[in-house]
Amino acid sequence: MKFRFLSIALLAAILVAATSGSAQNPAATPKVTGADAANQIIDKFTAKEKALVGMMNNFHPLIETYIQNLDKDNELAFVPKSDAYFISKLDLMNEQRQRTLMNKPGLFGSLKNQFSQLYAIQYIPEGFSQMLLLDQNFDKADYDFEYVQREFLGGVRCLVFDARPKADGNGKFTGRIWVEDKDFNIVRFNGTNGKSSSTKMYFHFDSWREYMGPGVWLPAYVYTEESNFGYMLGQRKLRFKAQTRLWGYNVGRADKTDELTQLIVESDGVNDKVDESEASSPVAELRAWQRQAEDNVIRRLEKAALIAPEGEVNKVLETVISNLEITNDLNIVPEVRARVLMTTPLESFTIGHTIVLSKGLIDVLPDEASLAAILAHELAHIALGHQLDTKYAFNDRMFFNDVQAFTVMQLKRDPREESDADQKASEYLKNSPYKDKLANAGLFLKAVNQRAAQLPSLLKPHIGNTMVKDSKVTRMTELINAAPDLQMSKVEQIAALPLGGRVRVDAWSGTAEMSKAKPVALLHAREKMPFEVTPVFLYLTRQTTNPATTVATQASATQAPAAQASAAEPASPAEPPVDTKPQN
Repeated sequence: MKFRFLSIALLAAILVAATSGSAQNPAATPKVTGADAANQIIDKFTAKEKALVGMMNNFHPLIETYIQNLDKDNELAFVPKSDAYFISKLDLMNEQRQRTLMNKPGLFGSLKNQFSQLYAIQYIPEGFSQMLLLDQNFDKADYDFEYVQREFLGGVRCLVFDARPKADGNGKFTGRIWVEDKDFNIVRFNGTNGKSSSTKMYFHFDSWREYMGPGVWLPAYVYTEESNFGYMLGQRKLRFKAQTRLWGYNVGRADKTDELTQLIVESDGVNDKVDESEASSPVAELRAWQRQAEDNVIRRLEKAALIAPEGEVNKVLETVISNLEITNDLNIVPEVRARVLMTTPLESFTIGHTIVLSKGLIDVLPDEASLAAILAHELAHIALGHQLDTKYAFNDRMFFNDVQAFTVMQLKRDPREESDADQKASEYLKNSPYKDKLANAGLFLKAVNQRAAQLPSLLKPHIGNTMVKDSKVTRMTELINAAPDLQMSKVEQIAALPLGGRVRVDAWSGTAEMSKAKPVALLHAREKMPFEVTPVFLYLTRQTTNPATTVATQASATQAPAAQASAAEPASPAEPPVDTKPQN
């Protein structure tokens, strides 16, 4: 085993400090010197990693992977040429490790997919979940570890080690790990899980975890990239980048029975007398029935972690909606609300009087005028009386499994309603505070138009209507026609932003917040990256407003011991994220 002995004193000091901080009797703390310090730290983080596997078996967050295959471009180096998308419920106790939320293709679609994949690379969604956790035998018996340096990841000081397997094998990690210096949890690892062969591909990835509560760090993001991956005996090259996100660890787990205590205590102050003047009229009763259907859908999607709880982002959206309403003398009852769909594909739709925008769409919109154009279209649906089917007012229709959400909730509009909403939205925008900036909104739609053929997965909605047909944008075409020419090589013209730039997601609670990152001046056109996946660099911190103490304790109490947890994992080697198949 190799260590950098110049740093052993530092390792010893960190280990002693951590041990003395948790020991009940500081005088009994053993002195740690020399190579023993590194050995003890390695024992701690490898034990923590094995315990994490047992804990993860008790969590079922949503896991989403979006992949962009790249092609060379004379001006922009590499640009997306095609894409792929998966969203599932993580279930490590399941043989497949994930339960998909995506609609399965029919017989014709299945045969078409099989034919198209016969001569292409097939990405395996389960392979990306293998990048969340390290090898079950990640210990000194199977790996050599070398201490490298100290490094801060955000506000967390980490100890950095290189790890190499003593014997080759599928699922054996090779790369670098970052260990936080308080409880010795692995918070980041960067490398690959094996050597690729003619039938299996193992990609390079950068896996990040976030602090969810005292002593609890859980997987949050994985960035995967290959820039010159040779296959088919080196005759072909694979270039792609992908981002995997996890969120909603605690969504749907909260015990609401404690609310009953509060209700019982307050019951003496309840006034059961009814003022007959407040009785509902038939119109008011209809609106209440429609609102009930709306609330049922929103609550069910929120319980499934697909819609974010009310928070900062929907307040931003509601401010823009209010600007449109005021300048167009709209008085809509009940009031218009906004929520965030937590997925990456670009989509917007209405649930009754609630406008929903996907996280991915909010990410890529370059300015407020572009956001207003999207919201104006959905506001027009509401103002024109395009209603939600009130069948959802019956609560039994909400009794479905989370993975069925996108199958059950289909809120698509017919083409006539879409056309009418476009026309009305144009009127709203011409009267709005954004009327002098509509060229920017048109540029955004032109940018969507330019990438529509290459990024069908990004533009395929889960619930609402698509904004493209036959690889052409069909929504708000009046704005497209009035927009200036799209100039991708011009640094000053920002038509669309990269994915992940605006909205930050709390992986534990599933809440959405606006990113606090400061804007950076671009040096060249390649840095514009419209609609593109970007690398992940989290600012790690031990501060959280949603501590995972209670649930983490429950998970630890129910998990199997380390040896049993390992036995519960599939005995077969870890699957890589793709299978290779011959191409012409």
